[in-house]
Amino acid sequence: MGAAYFYQLSRSPVEEALALLIERARGQGWRVAVRAPDPARLAWLDEALWLGADDGFLPHGLAGGPHDADQPVLLTTAATAANRPACVMAIDGAPVSPDEARGLERLCVLFDGNDEEALATARAQWKAMVAAATPAQYWSEEDGRWQKKAER
Repeated sequence: MGAAYFYQLSRSPVEEALALLIERARGQGWRVAVRAPDPARLAWLDEALWLGADDGFLPHGLAGGPHDADQPVLLTTAATAANRPACVMAIDGAPVSPDEARGLERLCVLFDGNDEEALATARAQWKAMVAAATPAQYWSEEDGRWQKKAER
């Protein structure tokens, strides 16, 4: 059974936090899908990830290409990613479900802790996970480093 990890961003930009989490997931040997509801946001993220740290390389692709199934990291709006991910990272309020979390190694929900709408969406997603007895953790970076604030 997979687990859902919630990451409240209050200091780091989403592209920085995603790069770190993707590298950790890839270190586990997992394929990753990054899900967002807006294709324009994914195009921006695609560019941001390619322009990341000079000493790193984060191979990824934007969904819609001929090699989507082969991508170690696929940026997509789809509920089902062509690269068969073990880990899905949802941003910008992209929909997630307890059933989906149970079928993955990990489901990560990243949300802007300074945005009331994003907080409300993440709270609803957290409550759905907990109500379905899906293992869940809540992490916050409010003190400048990541700390686990809750676990169910």
